[in-house]
Amino acid sequence: MVASVAVALPSLRVSGDYLVIASIGFQLGVLQIIKNSEWTGGPGGLTNIAPLIATVGPAMIWSYVALVAAAALATVLVVRWLVSGDYGRAITAMRDDEEAFKALGHDAVSVKLVLFAIGSGLAGLAGGLYGHYFLFVTPEQFEILYSAAMLTMVVVGGIRTVWGPALGAVLLQFLPQAINFLKLPSSVTGPLQGILFTGLVLVFLFLRPQGLLGRRPLARQVVEDD
Repeated sequence: MVASVAVALPSLRVSGDYLVIASIGFQLGVLQIIKNSEWTGGPGGLTNIAPLIATVGPAMIWSYVALVAAAALATVLVVRWLVSGDYGRAITAMRDDEEAFKALGHDAVSVKLVLFAIGSGLAGLAGGLYGHYFLFVTPEQFEILYSAAMLTMVVVGGIRTVWGPALGAVLLQFLPQAINFLKLPSSVTGPLQGILFTGLVLVFLFLRPQGLLGRRPLARQVVEDD
């Protein structure tokens, strides 16, 4: 959450494509710093991370499954609570018409900053659970390909929904496993996954932009029904 402020404060004055470019640029810069710093382990990453659960074998795996499932459910419920109240209506108003939101005297930058911090904090929580399960982390595990995969999860599940990204995450976690059954060489599997994720984003943006769980905008639905 603290690190997100470094990119949020200078970049949240912009929106849309420019915000995406700023975020990607920040990610690439941080990765280069990590790869060239001794305290982060350099290109080899961090090893010998202490496990959160001392048991070994299947008991540890199922304990982590329960822990991650509980954390995921709690995250979805917190987000649902956040967007269902007055603050959620303010977020919706800012998303639908930021200029009108500002004209009413509201501070859009502060709202974006809070949302950026919450999202980054949840990403940090997920990264912590990831690291304490595999007991090592490397820069290659957080490249642009994985950012694109997370974007695909959101688009496929539903951008303006609470449960949509969770559904997209589950579906797209099973998709690479299905590709592995093809027994393709690793030099083909990696690029194929990238092409598949990009293709899914394009297909959903053109054919079903609201995602699997999203609803069509009311105005568009009325026009199509007519």
